[in-house]
Amino acid sequence: MNISDIEQRELAKGIKGRYFHTDNMTIGFVDIEKGAILPAHSHIHEQTTQVTEGQLEMTIDGIVQVLEPGMITLIPSNAIHSARALSDCKVTDIFFPVREDYK
Repeated sequence: MNISDIEQRELAKGIKGRYFHTDNMTIGFVDIEKGAILPAHSHIHEQTTQVTEGQLEMTIDGIVQVLEPGMITLIPSNAIHSARALSDCKVTDIFFPVREDYK
């Protein structure tokens, strides 16, 4: 499957993702515009976020970190987290279990 063939959905202003689902997980390919903010939220899903392009400031349970290409972080289940794009970014998110709300 070509990722560009997956329908893109807007998560928040300036944040758009394409989501691929298996029986057990969801993989998101996300484009984030510089300055875009993902408001604080939590979900039952364990999540990893890997930055492939740009700089993304993430806050996870009150701890702020700046992710750059080649970096990955873990967002535990039910952890409150948010993000702010310091530049245009591309990230890959992996969720377990499947994000039914993203289907």
